[in-house]
Amino acid sequence: EFTMRELAETVLRLTGSRSRIILQPLPQDDPRQRRPDIGKAQQHLGWQPTVPLADGLAKTIAYFRALVEREGAALRRAQT
Repeated sequence: EFTMRELAETVLRLTGSRSRIILQPLPQDDPRQRRPDIGKAQQHLGWQPTVPLADGLAKTIAYFRALVEREGAALRRAQT
């Protein structure tokens, strides 16, 4: 388990972003602990998470970078 701040810091590090993390007061009903129950996925699908967070984020970031590049290239071609 990790905090939302740790997640944000990991995303910033993996993306090379210079964005700042701005702390805000939590809403009153905000859960203090985020740990999804994957019991049903394990029981019914035999699914178990196997990819470490940093690896999954790196793959996700690479996917979206490629998608943005393809969309940008298509837009540039359409404008010429």
